[in-house]
Amino acid sequence: MKKTICILMASAVLILSLLGIFLPKAEFSLWERRRLAELPKLTMSSLLDGSYMSAFEKYAPDAFPLRDSFRMLKSVFDRSILGKWDKNGVYLKNGYAAAMEYPLNTESIRRASEKFRFIYERYLTEENRIYLSVIPDKNYFLAPESGRLSLDYRLLTDTLREDMPYARYIDIFPHLTLEDYYKTDTHWRQEKLLPAANAILSAMGKEQLAEFRENTLDIPFYGVYRGQLALPMKSERIVYLTDGRDYTVYDYENSREIGMYDMEKAQGNDPYEMFLSGSLSLIKIKNNDPDSQGRLIIFRDSFGSSIAPILAPSYSEVVLVDIRYIRSDFLGAFVDFSDADILFLYSTLVLNNSDTFK
Repeated sequence: MKKTICILMASAVLILSLLGIFLPKAEFSLWERRRLAELPKLTMSSLLDGSYMSAFEKYAPDAFPLRDSFRMLKSVFDRSILGKWDKNGVYLKNGYAAAMEYPLNTESIRRASEKFRFIYERYLTEENRIYLSVIPDKNYFLAPESGRLSLDYRLLTDTLREDMPYARYIDIFPHLTLEDYYKTDTHWRQEKLLPAANAILSAMGKEQLAEFRENTLDIPFYGVYRGQLALPMKSERIVYLTDGRDYTVYDYENSREIGMYDMEKAQGNDPYEMFLSGSLSLIKIKNNDPDSQGRLIIFRDSFGSSIAPILAPSYSEVVLVDIRYIRSDFLGAFVDFSDADILFLYSTLVLNNSDTFK
């Protein structure tokens, strides 16, 4: 019996070693949405100073044969046999994966409000109508029934409202449900956002002028949480909305015109980036309807990419600014703030980690 076990173990080690040698090495992990470590170059200096072994320790697990299959096997074992609730802070409840964002970082919330105040004092005047709205993460809906820790959402919004008396707060929490989010990803589903978008437009004195058609992307969508959990979750479909109007969308970061929806990005590593081509610092959506009126400037994160096309029919121009990628003190050179509605629209995930703001 002992001899048989030894033979089996030796065979397994040999097979995995051969697979590790001869199987092609992946450069990118679709599951984890990151570039895998490369085999470090062996030199006498890197060997002597220890940097080679440090780099090799990062490379070895990334190059392990059948890596994704073993990750899934371990996650299933941890969840089903060991009863672990989460994997690196990401958990699964009722088919929805969510990050356990906790605790509330009040310093981060204050830092965000200070950045918003800088923008207000530097660029805005009495002719601007200023609004604030906060997007809850999925943990807001899942944590109470799952027993996970969650942010103090009331304290978060109250802190911002106290620090931003110049902005009218638009509460969209009552207009969202868990079903409005992707099961495998961080983000909300565009086709579910009409109630929240209408609440925002109504508070800004606008009406929803468009009737939207739902279009389904013909590729399976796996969000970022599926890769982090490494569990066998079902694929989803991305649905995007069109209203038949003519828009000109300009990407100032790369000096080019883009579409409202980027079908090349839809085929890429993160299909959610199809909405306004993903994380871009400065975008202008021009509504070519001659009867359209008003300008809207949205300070936003990635959630704003999918709600902006719903708000666009109600304005002649919508400008999206992402201060994670463009310095706030540079905005005056690129953005005309005169006589515009201003909306600070951010997710709780970004507000609780606002050190990314520039």
